[in-house]
Amino acid sequence: VQLQASGGGRVQAGASLTLSCAASGGSFSSLAMAWFRQAPGKEREFVAVISRKGLFTSYLDSVKGRFTISRDNAQNLVHLQMNSLRPEDTAVYYCAATLRNAATTPSAFDSWGQGTLVTVSS
Repeated sequence: VQLQASGGGRVQAGASLTLSCAASGGSFSSLAMAWFRQAPGKEREFVAVISRKGLFTSYLDSVKGRFTISRDNAQNLVHLQMNSLRPEDTAVYYCAATLRNAATTPSAFDSWGQGTLVTVSS
């Protein structure tokens, strides 16, 4: 499956952004989808995951209550709504797909989007 992420940008602290990831070339509803992020000089870290039918979600502790992952299986889209953004959320955000029902480690994911940059200034 091919993934195309979009929606990044530069915002002030406290603002909101919504990232989107469009999937093509595979059976989207058979894939769990996730967002990861990688800040400069840091390892890629898990942000959020959503199960195939959207019934299960899981989040990085530091984004709980601020970020919401959702999916639209009819449109082959997954979104990450990010509210109350903080400077420490600055990173390149990647969407990823796995045939496993849900996972949180990068090695479990088979397909990756190209990344979209989110910059949050204080």
